[in-house]
Amino acid sequence: MALEHAILVSLLEQPASGYELARRFERSIGRFWTATHQQIYRVLKRMEADGWVAGLDVGQDGRPDKRSYRASDAGRAVLTEWLRAPVQPEAVRHDLAVKIRGAAFDDAAGRGRLIDEVRRYRATHEETLARYLAGAERDFPAGRAEDTGQQLQHVVLRGGIAYERMLLDWLDDVLETLLKGLP
Repeated sequence: MALEHAILVSLLEQPASGYELARRFERSIGRFWTATHQQIYRVLKRMEADGWVAGLDVGQDGRPDKRSYRASDAGRAVLTEWLRAPVQPEAVRHDLAVKIRGAAFDDAAGRGRLIDEVRRYRATHEETLARYLAGAERDFPAGRAEDTGQQLQHVVLRGGIAYERMLLDWLDDVLETLLKGLP
């Protein structure tokens, strides 16, 4: 996937300025596709030059004007082509998993440092899970009717929640295994 596709999806959900897109990436899309503010602005400029998005200057009271973007028909066509193309399974590259395997060749002090690293890594994923759960509660309260777009957003978020839970379970297993191997 390219950042352009993530931006097109977001703009089809709702037109936005570059700043608003960056906030959306921090809040939702960024769970699965990250981009810096600078990347988003740079890609938006290129997408506008290519005719994939249309920008409109919007005046604001007491603030500088902003440029709001929406996906154009050409952008929708590009996204549709990409959506219909087959997806190849992603290769997993996981530095921590390689370090865990390599711990068999390190001394107890090195394994102790690895335990600290696994705990730090686990804490980061606990925070991510908490953010996902808070977002699910905020954006998808129980009993609220969801349209197709909301259902699809929700199912992606549920996938993220399931992934984080699986990862935390695995990290608990890793910690238990590493701790057994210490004197």
